Amino acid sequence: MNKKERVEFIGSKLEELYPETPIPLDHSDPYTLLVAVLLSAQCTDERVNKITPNLFQKANNPHDMINLSIEEIRDIIKPCGLSPFKSKAIWNLSRILVDEYQGNVPRTFEELESLPGVGHKTASVVMSQAFGVPAFPVDTHIHRLAERWRLSNGKSVEQTEKDLKRLYPKEIWNKLHLQIIFYGRQYCPARGHNIENCIICKTVNSKL
Repeated sequence: MNKKERVEFIGSKLEELYPETPIPLDHSDPYTLLVAVLLSAQCTDERVNKITPNLFQKANNPHDMINLSIEEIRDIIKPCGLSPFKSKAIWNLSRILVDEYQGNVPRTFEELESLPGVGHKTASVVMSQAFGVPAFPVDTHIHRLAERWRLSNGKSVEQTEKDLKRLYPKEIWNKLHLQIIFYGRQYCPARGHNIENCIICKTVNSKL
């Protein structure tokens, strides 16, 4: 199976398995999505979804968030890990949104990535899922699968993003990144990976 065949097989198999791609992080608007994605760093989406209802009940917009203290935010989000950093980032970015953006989440990569605690991957998720702008957020899971499937050399997350964007049409980036995440969780985990149960790994690495 050459690279072109691998690319086509992976795309069609993911579409077959996951025709619908609900966003894994519970949110109601761009701001709550931004906060949820920031919280998801080194934390599972499942845990984030257990934490955010309590946080968003108290503050689901930047105006209310800055009325909380950083300590109050930290106490709520502590189960997510990295709470000292994340609580400061959430409070500080909320202050910037109020002071500079009338409380709205900006709609460009440059403005998003200038916010405290917001890196390229977080900005990509917000741009793609909140605003529908083609992006390809690459986290460690997508990075790992792209290497396993020989779609990228795995040198860096940045290189993997460039490779995937080159291999797949822009129109499907937003959906495809979620399909890869769903597949990885179900069939292609980092640990305990059984190639017999993983149709993509089994097929693309076949010697036949």
